[in-house]
Amino acid sequence: MSPTLLFSFVLAYFALLLGVAWYTSRNSTNETFFIGNRNSNWMLVAFGMIGTSLSGVTFVSVPGKVGIAAFSYFQVVIGYIIGYIVVAFVLLPLYYKMNLTSIYNYLLTRFNFYAYKTGALFFIISRTLGATARLYLVINVLQIFILDTMGVPFFVTAFVILLMILLYTFEGGVRTIVFTDTLQTTFMLLGLIVCVFYIMSQLNLSMSGTWQALELNKFTHIFNTDVKSGDFFLKSIIGGAFITIGMTGLDQEMMQKNISVRTLKDSQKNMITLSILQAVVVFIFLVLGGLLYVYAMSKGGSFEQVVVNGKQQLHFLLDGKNVIGDNIFPEIAFSYLPPIIGVIFIIGLISALFPSADGALTALTSSLCIDIIGLNRKEEWAEKKRKRIRMTVHLIMAVVFLLCVLVFKWIDNKSIIDIILKLAGYTYGPLLGLFSFGILTKRSLPESIAVTIVTLVAPALCYLVDINATKWFGGYQVGIELLIINGLFTFIGLLIISKSNKGDSVDLTSI
Repeated sequence: MSPTLLFSFVLAYFALLLGVAWYTSRNSTNETFFIGNRNSNWMLVAFGMIGTSLSGVTFVSVPGKVGIAAFSYFQVVIGYIIGYIVVAFVLLPLYYKMNLTSIYNYLLTRFNFYAYKTGALFFIISRTLGATARLYLVINVLQIFILDTMGVPFFVTAFVILLMILLYTFEGGVRTIVFTDTLQTTFMLLGLIVCVFYIMSQLNLSMSGTWQALELNKFTHIFNTDVKSGDFFLKSIIGGAFITIGMTGLDQEMMQKNISVRTLKDSQKNMITLSILQAVVVFIFLVLGGLLYVYAMSKGGSFEQVVVNGKQQLHFLLDGKNVIGDNIFPEIAFSYLPPIIGVIFIIGLISALFPSADGALTALTSSLCIDIIGLNRKEEWAEKKRKRIRMTVHLIMAVVFLLCVLVFKWIDNKSIIDIILKLAGYTYGPLLGLFSFGILTKRSLPESIAVTIVTLVAPALCYLVDINATKWFGGYQVGIELLIINGLFTFIGLLIISKSNKGDSVDLTSI
């Protein structure tokens, strides 16, 4: 199938999203944009959040990782479930009790202005880096397999994709995203299921036969029992739980959709439903990854140990190309499967892309407007002026996204999911430390820049531990637990600069 025809499907898909955006953004206000007027249906939010939480990284990077680490990523997913329970029954009651629009207002109420601004700043950094890394992965796939052959530069591709996202989120915000995410999650899951069953049919495999083939190639191994490994199962499960607490419970994008639900009870239903559905979907993606490698081996592909810059690396060679990691799925979809599967792959991929990027862009706009600019506190500003400022911020964030995507293109990497988890460890750690200090203690923090300094020093200390762990701790490798270490350093730093506050009139620790 020609790249032009494939790209026409991308444009048609976008036209559909734009139609939904137009319908849902009628008579919208700033309240609609930020929290959907607190009128979202919890079932729609739960289903749509599957696409947001998984993104294009899961669609491409999780199957690709099977060739590198088998099913070990599912260890992290088990931790995710634990983390969702904590978010549902510890953090959500707190947010609903305080009737928050931005969850970082908790830090203002519990501590002070400096803690509040610091928390919002780290969210902006965290979500910008995480969202643009995910965005880069999908744009790069579109570029390599479609746009390069059409002579379209990477910059133009990234610009057009971001323009699409900007257009359909410009007015409706959260209310639009709840509906578009539901639509896109549906397409993503359909793409996943069709690809799994088609490859099974090509390999003449039944359900049981598929599992046997994966076991035969040692792809089904989940638990890593090597204590020194970065993927040791206890580290992965505990780290996965804290990743969810940080990247979901302390993330304005994810919580913005949850607190748009009418009641706390419905929001908790949403969170628990999401945890179960996400685990099932990720497992199917892992099965797909194993099938992709089995199919590629039937076409002559093989694993090889290759020395690169004096270090051994595992490659998977198919027709002379190394396609291990993020490249395996698009390579098989476009080069070895019928054109209709290529179309399904593209639709599934962009369906995984948009829920992650559109929600991040909207949440970052919300946080900048509410937390940094203080839009809700400017009572003297007319609604028209507030809306104009919000739209300007939204446009600026789209430009920032474009610049970050170009940086990731310059860096490049075979497995973006590893980069995202590493970045999360550095950027969500201070948020974890701030919120846990507020919930677990009654101490107060100084109203000074010392709070910000602590949250900057903690990631720097983590970096030193990360790069020296193997030498300092007898071969131990820091993995996903980097987030916990960072949060602990932040907590200790805050404890050092804090003071006793027994008479605090706002007691939020009882929640």
